[in-house]
Amino acid sequence: MQRPITGYGIDDRGDWYAVLDCGHRQHVRHRPPFSNRPWAATRAGRESKLGALLECVRCDRFEFPDGFEPYRRTPTFDQDTVPAGLLRDHATRAGVWGRIVVEAGALRYHVDPLGTVMDLGPDTPGTVVPQVPHRVEPLGPVRFHLRFYAGPGQHSD
Repeated sequence: MQRPITGYGIDDRGDWYAVLDCGHRQHVRHRPPFSNRPWAATRAGRESKLGALLECVRCDRFEFPDGFEPYRRTPTFDQDTVPAGLLRDHATRAGVWGRIVVEAGALRYHVDPLGTVMDLGPDTPGTVVPQVPHRVEPLGPVRFHLRFYAGPGQHSD
């Protein structure tokens, strides 16, 4: 999945990484012949790439970014009280991750842009990737809630 670069940092080995709008980090080393990114070697070069898209394989694998913390929890829903918006495609905003927690029963979780359909249950939570359209479908009686996560200092409602 393509994600825009929102900033940069340096790891403990002195290598530059890009911070993506999803919260993941990706190295942007310039080490020919395998990594040909001369723009990463200068401040002006890095700044010129802010907003550029990089492939984020961690989003493709539904992996939470390091250091993200829960900041909000919904009430518990059931098959009769699930909000209509959750039954049709919707998405969280940039940088907001979610966890679908099934307390009892089962939900089918559809993430069409990533080609994923999975059944969620008490032992199988669902991960909501920022800005990726998704929906849920109750599979009979169910109770579930959602938890929302953001990076440190970025909690907002």
